[in-house]
Amino acid sequence: MNAPIGVIDSGVGGLTVAKAIMELLPEEQIYYIGDNARCPYGPRPLKQVRVYTWQMAEALVEKNIKLLVIACNTATAAALDFLQRQLPIPVIGVISPGARAAVNASATNEIAVLGTLGTVKSGAYEQAIKSLVSSAHVVQLACPRFVPLVESGEYKGDFAKRLVEETLSQLETKSFDTAILGCTHYPLLQGFIEEALGPNVHVLSSAEETAKEVQERLTFKRNLAERKNRPEHRFYTTGSTVIFKEIIQEWLGIEQPLIEPIRFQEEL
Repeated sequence: MNAPIGVIDSGVGGLTVAKAIMELLPEEQIYYIGDNARCPYGPRPLKQVRVYTWQMAEALVEKNIKLLVIACNTATAAALDFLQRQLPIPVIGVISPGARAAVNASATNEIAVLGTLGTVKSGAYEQAIKSLVSSAHVVQLACPRFVPLVESGEYKGDFAKRLVEETLSQLETKSFDTAILGCTHYPLLQGFIEEALGPNVHVLSSAEETAKEVQERLTFKRNLAERKNRPEHRFYTTGSTVIFKEIIQEWLGIEQPLIEPIRFQEEL
């Protein structure tokens, strides 16, 4: 079935998940919404995040997507169960795949979770990890300055490196061999994060594991795309199309991405 896969995020971070899906399933078409104007989601109440996530999901369902990926950890914690109950299509979040990837990578079951304030407060990662390994030791650190850094496009220079080092210095006395990037924005800072944590820590994101889950779900449903031509991906943003376009071009390698503005009514 050649209907598109929907991917939603608070901003550009979910492009890391979209990239993994494109690489694993090159025949699939992606419809992506980034809610850049209301990003970051991390400091917002979960009830509000649930409303925003529903608005994006509803917009893509109207475009006849066959599966939805909530490519935002905060939104997954706030709205995954709700959307799975409400929507007539499969809905996948990024927390369970991320937890599986971390458990598979860790030799000691000592795992650090780097996330937004909302994700850390929800305890969703710790719960997901301990549902797989009850004896796991989970260290959580909120990194609220990372998302605005990525959204501004300033995630490659010396300022970004210093900010990452300063933030992660809080983990110097903690013991862990694996760190899960519990926000889909964070892989754009992965080089600096790996450098700050050192060579003995395995740093990973949920993107690849989420893409595998998409493949498994579509295979089970016999719903994989079959096309001869390269799919035409579409991107929607509530914010500036300029920075959005630059990051799509750099991160996904799409020279002329199809980007359209999208607007949502604020909750009453």
